[in-house]
Amino acid sequence: MKKKILFIFGTRPEAIKMAPLVKAFQQENEWCEPLVCLTAQHRQMLDQVIDFFGLPVHADLNMMKPNQTLFHITADALLGLEKVLDDMQPDLVIVQGDTTTAFTGALAAFYKKIPVAHLEAGLRSGNHYSPFPEEINRKLIGQIADWHFAPTPLAVENLQHKDIHGQVLLTGNTVIDALLMGLDKVKDDKELAARFSFIDASKKMILVTGHRRESFGQAFEDICRSLLQLVEENEDVQMVYPVHLNPNVREPVFRLLGNHPRIHLIEPVDYPAMIWLMHASYLILTDSGGVQEEAPTLGKPVLVMREVTERTEGIAAGTAKLVGTNPDVILSEARKLLHDHEAYAAMANAVNPYGDGTTSQTIVQFVKAQLA
Repeated sequence: MKKKILFIFGTRPEAIKMAPLVKAFQQENEWCEPLVCLTAQHRQMLDQVIDFFGLPVHADLNMMKPNQTLFHITADALLGLEKVLDDMQPDLVIVQGDTTTAFTGALAAFYKKIPVAHLEAGLRSGNHYSPFPEEINRKLIGQIADWHFAPTPLAVENLQHKDIHGQVLLTGNTVIDALLMGLDKVKDDKELAARFSFIDASKKMILVTGHRRESFGQAFEDICRSLLQLVEENEDVQMVYPVHLNPNVREPVFRLLGNHPRIHLIEPVDYPAMIWLMHASYLILTDSGGVQEEAPTLGKPVLVMREVTERTEGIAAGTAKLVGTNPDVILSEARKLLHDHEAYAAMANAVNPYGDGTTSQTIVQFVKAQLA
């Protein structure tokens, strides 16, 4: 009988990193049956990734609600997953990363005594509240999981120094597998080029993403003011910022950045468009974990607008710099990359520590050896 492998995810970043693994397991249909359960902790952005990669969906909790809290997400996911696990009876549950969906997926599987594999295991910032609630989610999953698929040697070390259950395997990160798959599809896409025809090819394009809840309030306003000053003092620079739907992001961004002709505030973009924008950019300012991992493969320096990051491998490798939310630091480091060609080249040419695009196959072969 084929082994049932259930992938549980609910946000766009999870879907991106799960997609190449689901596709890889689909190629192993002589011994396994990959199944996909969505919590839809996010909805629209999640669906875009599902469509882009052509993923099957076998269960959908569709639990996104206006103004949902962590309490709602946790309770709704656990209750919904109880029925999914009863109906599907999987032999293995795979969760990814550090979302509330990942935590509840692991916990629900534990309650049913189903083995759990944790994709992108072992990341740590060292701060309980940053990123919030992700830092604690990943620690809790680490206590539950039977197999820990760690993306880097540092992640392996983080896990080995903790009292965890199960086996740790160094795999790389599936985000690189997904990026390379996506880049082949979009780099020459004429429709995407037309969609972003407002970008002036004669100017350096800075891509910005920012949405972390720990920066809401004064820190986020400080970020916006630094971005405005950066564009105002560099006439050869333009900025593209896909603005997150959260009102705590949109209000300060549109108030402080909405009236400059070289700052393009656009609606959130789908995954293909994000790859296209990263590929077209000169420099990226972000608080996103996924972007910190993806951009180095494209040769794009990354300034991380967070006080701490759990992706310290990129900092150590020189592909990213941690600049926090202090306007003086953001401006200083961005100016250096805009005007110092040696500093730019050092970051752009640094080797990506997160993988080479073979992570999914490594994991499939490991799981096959355990289950088949």
